[in-house]
Amino acid sequence: MREAHSMTLQSLAFPLDEFYAVAGRALPELSAIDGAEMPEPYRSLLVHLSDMTSTLESFHGDRLKLEVLSSRVDGGIYLREVLLRLEKSGKPVEFGAIRIHLDRFKPEPRKLILGGKVPLGRVLAEQKVPFTSRPNGFFRIAADSFIGPLLVAEEGARLYARRNTLSDPAGEPLAEIVEILPQ
Repeated sequence: MREAHSMTLQSLAFPLDEFYAVAGRALPELSAIDGAEMPEPYRSLLVHLSDMTSTLESFHGDRLKLEVLSSRVDGGIYLREVLLRLEKSGKPVEFGAIRIHLDRFKPEPRKLILGGKVPLGRVLAEQKVPFTSRPNGFFRIAADSFIGPLLVAEEGARLYARRNTLSDPAGEPLAEIVEILPQ
């Protein structure tokens, strides 16, 4: 039973766990939670079928800017760790670990994605890329010495997150994302 639970936790952390492994960091403590148990405002911000860019822009009343912290291309897969910040104040509003299937995008959206200046949700909207958003699960994660400073959270602080998959109309994944919000 414990192994099945840890597999669930492992899949919830994907692709964040890959970035941590490459960097030689231990994954922070995390625990799966039901979306209905998540406190507000995290429930409204995470438990939905929309992309995070539009959700966070609507909530904060400001456009988001993208900061790519690390990235690499592995065949047709683009992996990146990102910080989304409010344009006006620079306040961080999400840390994300993303695995993007570049071969499932037309040339212009692919160029914008690789350019690393525009959040994925805005690329999808502005380039009229059809997609569905399907959260695979929700979890709490302890801020560690990497994520804590990025989200201005003390080490050990409880942060809320989701594992989400954006898919094309045929159901093929466009991106798998871990989205972690600050306190």
